[in-house]
Amino acid sequence: MSSHASPFHRAAAAPAEDVAPSPEAISRKQAVIAQLKTLREPTLGNDLVSLGMVRNLQVVDDYVYLRLYVGCHQLDLQDLVQATLAQLPWCKKAYAQLCTIPGVRTTLAVSSGKGGVGKSTTAVNLAAALVKTGAKVGLLDADIYGPNVPQMLGLGQAAVELVDTPAGQRFVPLEAHGIKLMSVGLLAEPDHPLAWRGPVMHKIITQFIHEVDWGELDYLLIDLPPGTGDAQITIVQESPIGGVVMVTTPQQVAVSDVRRSVHMFRQVGVPVLGLVENMSYLLCGHCGEPTPIFGSGGGAQIASELSVPLWGQVPIDPRICNQGDAGVPLPLKLPDAPLSQIFGQIALGLNTTFGVAAVEPLTTVC
Repeated sequence: MSSHASPFHRAAAAPAEDVAPSPEAISRKQAVIAQLKTLREPTLGNDLVSLGMVRNLQVVDDYVYLRLYVGCHQLDLQDLVQATLAQLPWCKKAYAQLCTIPGVRTTLAVSSGKGGVGKSTTAVNLAAALVKTGAKVGLLDADIYGPNVPQMLGLGQAAVELVDTPAGQRFVPLEAHGIKLMSVGLLAEPDHPLAWRGPVMHKIITQFIHEVDWGELDYLLIDLPPGTGDAQITIVQESPIGGVVMVTTPQQVAVSDVRRSVHMFRQVGVPVLGLVENMSYLLCGHCGEPTPIFGSGGGAQIASELSVPLWGQVPIDPRICNQGDAGVPLPLKLPDAPLSQIFGQIALGLNTTFGVAAVEPLTTVC
């Protein structure tokens, strides 16, 4: 693919620090953080630092450099940040590098500490539940180890189209059930492994973040690979992720994996918004009583330990497998199913949090 400008709006790169910061630089950095914490994002009701919107902060002599990760509706924060930091008596100039995906209001990651816990299933059903509220939703399947989201949306091995735009060539996302989709799985031949080494993987993931023509979206959900490796860090560093939805299962063995993932996101300044406990119980088909066949308490334990809200305990429902194979998410096919109701509540909560107004919902698929 030819080289061209990225849709991320980049400023000049900040100079690297070659030596340990002096006590004065440390003091000035703390002053910058304190100043930025006075700025609150009105919709989310929290300061820019706590929301993970400020990253790569550096203080070099009398100058401040930082990256500001925002949605398309928050571009005015760049001028506000620079003007606020200019009030510091020693600051000659503040440079806020604006990082955003054009047209995308809110970018969220769906992550898990390990594979096999239903992360991709959660991402697909959450996207479907958001669409039912009337939100405009995109889904980036960045799981290089198991990119099966196209099949779960009934798209199979559709070809990826490239178009010329004023900003250069862009991938055109596919669309199914009102969800725009781009997946690394679309680049591989059927039944062939994605045996990509680090540099190739980094390039492809970066292109999928920077070079997709999403149009206007309320949400872009990114289905991350499981774990805490290079691919996850690349995606977090290259995209304006406003928060993470963690997926786990109830057994205790999953707790340590989730703990590692939560700490990774907190270290890079990305807030973990909530926890979804998948496969929490099986509802008896005769009496309706729940049976916790994979144990219980894991989600509640990690939620209490790490102060992460437990958004929902999703039951095991054989119909979710059937609908995944059929390519129609369960919330669109059977909106009254317990699983559909849980994801619907999570979707409404996200709309309330991020200020997305509900419009005419998508009708149920027959």
